[in-house]
Amino acid sequence: MSTKNQLLRLGGCLVALGVGQSAMALEAQPNATGEVAPATPGLETPHDPAASGLALCPQTVEFADSCTVSFDATLPTVSAVTPSETLAPEPEAVSPTLDLDPAVIEGSPTLQRWLEDVPDVADEIRHRPSFRTRLRVGYAQFPSTGQVGGFGAAVEDVFVPGTGLAASVDYSRSWNGQRESYGGEARYYLLPLGGYFNIAPTVGYRSLSTPAYQTDGLDVGLRVMLVPSRGGGADLALSQRWVAPGSESEVGITSLAIGYAVTRQLRLGTDFQRQNSRFGQDSRVGVSLELLL
Repeated sequence: MSTKNQLLRLGGCLVALGVGQSAMALEAQPNATGEVAPATPGLETPHDPAASGLALCPQTVEFADSCTVSFDATLPTVSAVTPSETLAPEPEAVSPTLDLDPAVIEGSPTLQRWLEDVPDVADEIRHRPSFRTRLRVGYAQFPSTGQVGGFGAAVEDVFVPGTGLAASVDYSRSWNGQRESYGGEARYYLLPLGGYFNIAPTVGYRSLSTPAYQTDGLDVGLRVMLVPSRGGGADLALSQRWVAPGSESEVGITSLAIGYAVTRQLRLGTDFQRQNSRFGQDSRVGVSLELLL
């Protein structure tokens, strides 16, 4: 017999058994004088299984005896839960920490900056120059003018913030006054400022004086920057410009400048310059100390 049929028969037996027990209770209930009242007419006290209705399910008696049904189970209390309680709290952001020697962190400005705030590298490459503004002062020698000595000074690449536009001025002179050069120019760097390579057209004014000629006027040219170490560590600049272009006193100037940092703020620099004109050729060599601004 299937379990479903057994359960149905068990339910019928329990109903019949309950009716019989109710009748017995009514029959055995005492009256006010303490005597047991006779059975109510029409109700029969079950004395055997057939009368109590158990005969209706003879095949389920044994099954019923072997089953115990408990009604003492307590249902769990259901409480209202707000939507906010169903969401687990988000973990708090944990700042990154590095298991490094404090001396290593103190000796690395780049690491200190990254620990304070992660920079936008792409934005820095576009707008932050890989070469810094420099103040240069040093010794100059003029091989084409009897190896006479002199001095030179310059301020290089003062940037307009957020742009590739920069300005530079320089001055050099021999001790005997026979050689002199001074001028200023604007440079506009065409490529992202944070790269390792850049190129800039230049325009400005320059005055030149040598034993053979003197000239001054418009100064136009082109400048190429190579930066193997960003941030002013090292760079190389090659430039070609023309003073008073198109005139009889036109002078072409080729320059090469190299700088190498010895501390965070100081660099050693060298520069070589050659002037070409219809009146002759002149040269200059310089060694300088540069302050990074």
